[in-house]
Amino acid sequence: MAPNPKIMQAVEGLDYRVTVGDVASQAGLDVNLAQKGLLALASDANAHLQVAETGDIVYDFPRNFRNILRGKFLRLRLRAWWDKIWNVLFYLIRISFGTLLIVSIILIFVTITIIIVALNSSRDNNGGGGRSSSRGGGGGLFFIPRFWIGDLFWFYDPNPQRKRQRKAKAGRDASELNFLEAVFSFLFGDGNPNADLEERRWKDIAQVIRNHNGVVVAEQIAPYLDDLGNQFSRETEDYMIPVLSKFDGIPEVSPEGNLVYRFPELQVTATQQRRKPVETYLTESPWPFSQATSGQISMSIGLGAVNVIGGGILGVLLQKPEVQEIVAELGGLVAFVDAIYWLLIAYGIAFLTLPLVRYFWIQRRNQKVQRRNAERQERALEFERLEPQLRPKLDYARQFAQETAIGTDDLAYTTEKDIAQQELEQSDKIDQEWRDRLDSGS
Repeated sequence: MAPNPKIMQAVEGLDYRVTVGDVASQAGLDVNLAQKGLLALASDANAHLQVAETGDIVYDFPRNFRNILRGKFLRLRLRAWWDKIWNVLFYLIRISFGTLLIVSIILIFVTITIIIVALNSSRDNNGGGGRSSSRGGGGGLFFIPRFWIGDLFWFYDPNPQRKRQRKAKAGRDASELNFLEAVFSFLFGDGNPNADLEERRWKDIAQVIRNHNGVVVAEQIAPYLDDLGNQFSRETEDYMIPVLSKFDGIPEVSPEGNLVYRFPELQVTATQQRRKPVETYLTESPWPFSQATSGQISMSIGLGAVNVIGGGILGVLLQKPEVQEIVAELGGLVAFVDAIYWLLIAYGIAFLTLPLVRYFWIQRRNQKVQRRNAERQERALEFERLEPQLRPKLDYARQFAQETAIGTDDLAYTTEKDIAQQELEQSDKIDQEWRDRLDSGS
């Protein structure tokens, strides 16, 4: 069984000594999944099991457990290698779209230049050839705008240090993206800003439960859930079932018939936990159109327009019979551009159309995001309004609230020591407790 990366991160974040409840709340994982994954990780990483006198278990991991795992798992080594390769590949993919646009523009305008020069040369030859020398011959064939050469390395610059230096010089509106990365961002955006929403949701819910010592009422959890439909407004708390399932919770019924929810696994921790602040409701981030600056977006639009306009001019030229004769005569680059002309035009049109479609799609998506945020906020506000009415329910919940912190002095057994030694220490501990009781009684 391959180690779960979330469990590994949780162990590191909790200073390598954890309980199942610690990991489940830190990583936002199902308690049963956290228990199985933690046990497997402890076996693979040579961790120690510490058993408290209460029967609760603490897992004590060595700080170099990742190195231990890398030595055992070839898959982890291959994955680390692939992550490095993929970073390079994905960077090449991102810059390819801007590169294609630049290449398309260069091909179009170089071909236009060659055709116009060839047409003029043909007319001059037909008219006696006297004017060609006075115009400087075919020097236009070798004209390439200085813009492309001077800024080419800036376009491809992947160095983050130089990006930060440019950003510092340019001011707040500067982007962390180089121009070719900005083109990709303009076309496709920068991914889902809420990709970790479910992880954040369960982390927040687990922390709310932890902050209330393992016992909550449904109204405290509702602001972190979605798709409740009419469940929240009716006299039912069915939406708590997934939470109970994930964190191994137990419903408790008060004499008045009110429900509170107790989570025993989240009441046990390896170290004393401080109350951590949690947002009153789960908030989704709106989808941004692009992380590129307004200047980079304007430049992308401008280059896309140049590509389409240049393609239109080239298309008009290619329709002329005399130009087709020149194309057949010259061959080479001109014939190649003529063959892929419709691909160049299609790319230019798609370059401008795709972001426009994506813009309207993002607007609709953000409306849904705002609606869900508003619904969760309304539930949080409703809990504040109803809190006086919920006081008996909250008071009943406090009867079950507790937190058990397992320190090293509370251990009955640990795998890092010899059993005989532990039995001797346990016997001495019991004797000391009896002596203390006798001394206090006398």
